[in-house]
Amino acid sequence: MILNILADKPHAVCFPSPAQGHIKSMIKLAKLLHYKGFHITFVNTEFNHRRLLKSRGPDAMNGFPDFRFESIPDGLPPSNENETQDVAALCEAAMKNLLAPFNELLDKLNDSASSNAPPVTCIVSDGFMPVAIDAAEMRRIPIALFFTVSACSFMGFKQFQALQEKGLTPLKDESFLTNGYLDKVVDWIPGMRDIRLRDLPSFIRTTDPDDILFKFCAECAGRASEGSAVIFHTFDVLEQEVLNALYPMFPRVYTIGPLQLLLNQKQEANLSSVGCNLWKEEVECLHWLDSHKPRSVIYVNFGSITTVTKEQLVEFGMGLAESGHPFLWIIRPDMVAGDSAILPPEFTEETKEMSFICSWCPQEEVLNHPSIGGFLTHSGWGSTMESISSGVPMLCWPFLADQQTNCRYTCSEWGIGMEIESNVKRENVKKLVTELMEGEKGEKMKKKAMEWRKLAEEASGPTGSSSMNLDKLVTEVLLS
Repeated sequence: MILNILADKPHAVCFPSPAQGHIKSMIKLAKLLHYKGFHITFVNTEFNHRRLLKSRGPDAMNGFPDFRFESIPDGLPPSNENETQDVAALCEAAMKNLLAPFNELLDKLNDSASSNAPPVTCIVSDGFMPVAIDAAEMRRIPIALFFTVSACSFMGFKQFQALQEKGLTPLKDESFLTNGYLDKVVDWIPGMRDIRLRDLPSFIRTTDPDDILFKFCAECAGRASEGSAVIFHTFDVLEQEVLNALYPMFPRVYTIGPLQLLLNQKQEANLSSVGCNLWKEEVECLHWLDSHKPRSVIYVNFGSITTVTKEQLVEFGMGLAESGHPFLWIIRPDMVAGDSAILPPEFTEETKEMSFICSWCPQEEVLNHPSIGGFLTHSGWGSTMESISSGVPMLCWPFLADQQTNCRYTCSEWGIGMEIESNVKRENVKKLVTELMEGEKGEKMKKKAMEWRKLAEEASGPTGSSSMNLDKLVTEVLLS
């Protein structure tokens, strides 16, 4: 269903949480809505708007007459544009600083004489930007809350209040992180079986009863029912049990994913130039991959927020080197906490023939490259979905937030991953890389990964569940 171009266009304001993975998913959903006939205004924070201009070129955000970019201040002190902002500070800003500038922007957009755009008819906001709910209520327009996390990790966030009421969090003291307490099974969460405390989003691992990240996530999950609809970036068969438990909790739930596979069906040439990477992509890595045999390379990327210590960097590096498999490794400028990312000379010597290291890359093109045989990941949901869409099995090293839950499902429920212990050791990295790339378990995981890829392609096909849900979202919510 494509709306009549000549009719007054519906106008969706898309408002992502100001972090790479959230922006990337939201821009894909915005492109899909644009294809459905919506005028799109995409709202970034000024900090991220500047970063996008820096990474993509001065004209990259000019957009098109009916797909425009706007920015609002986040109220945070200036910080280095090569670095990701502090997660806790961003959450605080999302709660305290953004309502007034967001409202001002909506007023400006609704003044059609100056904005040269149709009036705003709906908001599609990140579920972790709760101020947008207030803005939509004030204007009495529909708001769809888009959670760019998995349905299973959202269910974990939804239990934060209950976990606190039952005295399971905050932790009594730091020793509870290591004394086996986190292995306790939580058997009362709807749609989740055999889940341990350690498998729930990591913000429960605090000793502070006023922990900002815990409170913020509890509030966002708690307010989700105030939206006109909740959208998850997933597909039905992947998370069926948890979704069945979530459906009765909200007026409307739509699973729309994998977004890239949906976009592949509808690619509009004029929007393909609209990108969302906050770092400059180094495409030379694709030429390097061309020179390798099918399924022979391990791809390593810990996403946009994960930081490692110097010691962890060295353990990963030496483990990869000792595995003997070629690898493509993304090392961001800000990846080593409080230090520069320098690897020892013996690593450089040992790996110069078998490795390619760069600071950022076009991840989906990399994962779809025939030479990639496995993905060492932080288990961010965007990366997990991209890996599933590409049929690539994973080695998981979850860092924070929803990543622990994604890792649990990847390894235990979907059979396409193996976990690396948080206290990373080179022997363990070497062993798991070898198992993934040439072992029997690795073969089973590769087969399973291809099965999930096929199911993802079915869901995003013209008559698949995700395509139908996108149509329903438009007709039942955004145009209502």
